[in-house]
Amino acid sequence: MVKFYDTIPDFVVPWLKAQKVFWVATAPLTGEGHVNVSPKGIFEGNFCVVDEKSVWYEDLTGSGVETISHLRENGRITVMFTAFDGPPRICRLFGKG
Repeated sequence: MVKFYDTIPDFVVPWLKAQKVFWVATAPLTGEGHVNVSPKGIFEGNFCVVDEKSVWYEDLTGSGVETISHLRENGRITVMFTAFDGPPRICRLFGKG
């Protein structure tokens, strides 16, 4: 069953950090541009949960041009984690970048 939280629960943080990949999704305001979904690998120190409402990641690969263009236009971003090991689990972090 789907659950929504206003903050990142403490019990989710270790699971987020244990994943090997996550996806970053952004979109332009107009229907003319592309929705951009980019896979990101997790390496030591490139993804961090700052507090219950803040995370950051360091973009180590790819051009990042479309992602940063969308963020500058409207600031909207979704970061999605998916379990590849163990029971099925998905976590989406909706926010601003």
